[in-house]
Amino acid sequence: MKVKTKLRLGFGFLFVVVLFFGATALFYIRDISENSKAILKNNYESLNFVRQMRQLLDNGGINADTAGERKFEKYLYLQEHNITEPNEKAATDTLRAGFTAYKLSKLSSDTRVIGSAYHKITTGLGKIEELNLQAIVRKDAQARKTVDDAALILGLVASFSFMVLFSFSVNFPGFIANPLRALLEGIREIGQKNYDTRLRFEKDDEFAEVANAFNSMAAQLNEWENSNLATVISEKRRIEAIIEQMQDAIIGVDQKQEILFMNDAARKALNINEDKVIGKNTEALTKGNDLFRSIIGDDAPIKPFKIVLDGREAYFQLQSSSISVPNINHGTDVLQIANRPAGKVYILKNITEFKERDEAKTNFIATISHELKTPIASIKMSLKLLNDDRVGAMNNEQHQLIAHIKDDSDRLLKITSELLELSQVETGNIQLNFVPVSPMKIVEYAITSIKFQAEQKKVELEIVQDHTLPDVHVDIEKTAWVLVNFLSNALRYSAEKSKIVIQVAAKQGKVEFSVKDFGRGIDEAYQKRLFDRYFQVPTDGQNKSGSGLGLAISKDFINAQGGTIGVESELGEGSRFYFSLPV
Repeated sequence: MKVKTKLRLGFGFLFVVVLFFGATALFYIRDISENSKAILKNNYESLNFVRQMRQLLDNGGINADTAGERKFEKYLYLQEHNITEPNEKAATDTLRAGFTAYKLSKLSSDTRVIGSAYHKITTGLGKIEELNLQAIVRKDAQARKTVDDAALILGLVASFSFMVLFSFSVNFPGFIANPLRALLEGIREIGQKNYDTRLRFEKDDEFAEVANAFNSMAAQLNEWENSNLATVISEKRRIEAIIEQMQDAIIGVDQKQEILFMNDAARKALNINEDKVIGKNTEALTKGNDLFRSIIGDDAPIKPFKIVLDGREAYFQLQSSSISVPNINHGTDVLQIANRPAGKVYILKNITEFKERDEAKTNFIATISHELKTPIASIKMSLKLLNDDRVGAMNNEQHQLIAHIKDDSDRLLKITSELLELSQVETGNIQLNFVPVSPMKIVEYAITSIKFQAEQKKVELEIVQDHTLPDVHVDIEKTAWVLVNFLSNALRYSAEKSKIVIQVAAKQGKVEFSVKDFGRGIDEAYQKRLFDRYFQVPTDGQNKSGSGLGLAISKDFINAQGGTIGVESELGEGSRFYFSLPV
């Protein structure tokens, strides 16, 4: 039976109970009302008629004139048509006979006859009055009994109705509330991932359909949970196997600084011989293990570091990244999804092979560069001899060819020198000779090196300096080499008859050297990569680009001396290269 049908039957039953109680009460109220009307209408009117006739009789109204007789006749007539009690008709007939005899006795003037008629009249009136008074008493008692019976029956009916309604009000809400409560408890259990929860309703209604749907949902969730758990476990084992087989050392640490995972390569690299490290706190593992402490510490090494494994030097590069997991928040109106930190992953990437290849490359570059300097020097010497008139005169075309060959040989020699400098930087063999020196001495040394090129291009070299400059503690040759590189680049990209500003200023405990040109400038997209090795800014074909090593070597030279280097440039405004060195 459907819930809607049950609700209709329940409320229909309530309606029937209320209707039954109302009908019963109406019946008894009507019965009492009828008894009261009978007393008032019949017996009271008879008593009223008797009273009127007795008053006429006592006052001698029927003796004085015919008007009194007519009134008496009227009330007697009304009494004859208002007979309601047993023996009342006989008494009324006696009254009629007496009144008739009384009217006839007036004609004979016989006092004995008049007295007999008068006696009949009073006897009839008394009998009628007695019968109606007794009837009033009897009907009053009957009415009282009817009221008492009605009160008793209405009380019983009211009690029955109250019990029925009370039972209905107590039990019927449970018919709706109990299934809903069971459903709510089931939903709470599902919310706590107790997917074995089931609802069982015996009745065949909508609640049973809801229970079946709920049980089906719980079964599917349980199946999904089991399959998902199996999938998660399988994926976890697969990921653990992948991590374990990786050659790089991998360590996972959660927010509580407990080890989430650590592969065999990491245990071997960190010299951790314990079998069960998963779940242990890093504080227990870092005791006596300086390498592990430095890796997970805030001051973890950025540059590659060396570890001796199996009697062989191995180089590693540390990489670390934070672990973030989704965090779902239920707001008032929307569902908010954000990431929350869950730990960190540390990877010790084995770069030994790359380190060895890099060293081989550096040695190769150093060897080739050194070997190239001899034939380049021979070419330059041959070019110098060709320019000598004692060898023989040349025409203009030949002079131009020799000039081009000289430019290319100079450029080749510059590249070779830069490669040699780079090999020193990469091998860590930069030899610095620190001495205190005046900043202007370095500037003069650099200007002397490029003064001839500036004069050929008719470029003005303007020097701007503070009046008092402190000495700097630097390697003069390497610092001047950087400044010469800045000036050479500025000359290359400056137009003829333009100007280059060389400025030296003391700033916050350092001396800043800068070279400002007024060429086309450098696009912002290229400025961040200017100091990378082998990077060259695209040119328009009018200016020959270098090897892409000059600025990279300059950066290494300045950083090795504890200074900083940078560039400021805007298209159409020129460029400003600068470096700062400690006083």
